[in-house]
Parts: sequence; structure tokens; C-alpha cells
Amino acid sequence: EPDLPQAREGAGGVHHLALRTPTFADYDAWAERLRAAGYPNSGPVDRFYFRSLYLREPNGILIEIATDEPGFATDEPAETMGESLSLPPFLEGKRAQIEAGLKPL
Repeated sequence: EPDLPQAREGAGGVHHLALRTPTFADYDAWAERLRAAGYPNSGPVDRFYFRSLYLREPNGILIEIATDEPGFATDEPAETMGESLSLPPFLEGKRAQIEAGLKPL
């Protein structure tokens, strides 16, 4: 229905659909396909643990294409993974705020 208001995010809503690409080469191939097809997109977004690219499909749904590389073992060894909160560098400035919002396990 074109005359209905756009939905708001909230409980029970979907923010986006993420699609996995195992390697940077696969990611680059998808980015090239989108470019060749004329799909507007965000271009590469460095998330430290992976690289993402965002686009909206014709109905407005946000789609993310993300790599497995370099992976979550980038800044900690696999054998100690999960023992402490690891954050990408771009979120370190918000560490106190993030930790305050975590519920104990």
C-alpha cells in the first residue's frame, strides 16, 4: 500500500538482511556485480573484523554483504576468545557505555 506510513524499527522488526561472503575476492565480485548493474550502495565499510557493503532493494529493505575475513581471531587467540569483551577500534571510545548495557551471563 503506497499510502501507508513507513514502518518504524522496534521489537519484532527486522533491521537488515546480512549475506555472507567467505573471502574478500567473493565480496569484490559481488561489489562489481552491483556496480555493473547500477545498484547504488555504500561502498566498502571496514568493520575491523569483517568488511561490509550496504544497499537497499526496491522495497526499501536494507541488505548487507559481509565477509568472513579477516575474522574474529584478528585481535585475540581462539583459545581465549570470549573471556573478555573485545571491541573493534572504532567502538573503544564507547567501551564503558557498552559494558554498562550488558546483562550478566
